[in-house]
Amino acid sequence: QVQLVESGGGLVQPGGSLRLSCAASGSIFSTYVMAWYRQAPGKQRELVARITRGSSTIYADFVKGRFTISRDNAKNTLYLQMNSLKPEDTAVYLCNAALGFDTYWGQGTQVTVSS
Repeated sequence: QVQLVESGGGLVQPGGSLRLSCAASGSIFSTYVMAWYRQAPGKQRELVARITRGSSTIYADFVKGRFTISRDNAKNTLYLQMNSLKPEDTAVYLCNAALGFDTYWGQGTQVTVSS
């Protein structure tokens, strides 16, 4: 099993930046495909970015060029650097770990973009 704990959320003005972290424990972090999802009130959860074991990445169109996902296997930590934030980026951001049929979620961290 994997335990995931997100941090780094908060209130930021439009155009600002935040870096989210997801600390993993309990299993071999490097073997998991890791991802960030987000869920805004009244909306479905959506994929933001994914990074494979070999550090290949994919991004949702709405964050391309603004967000960067990365992982540090030595520290068992996943990151999401978010730049040029927009009000529509406001959501709870959740960390996900997947390996085969197993998938694990963190509790989420709130990101609010507002002036």
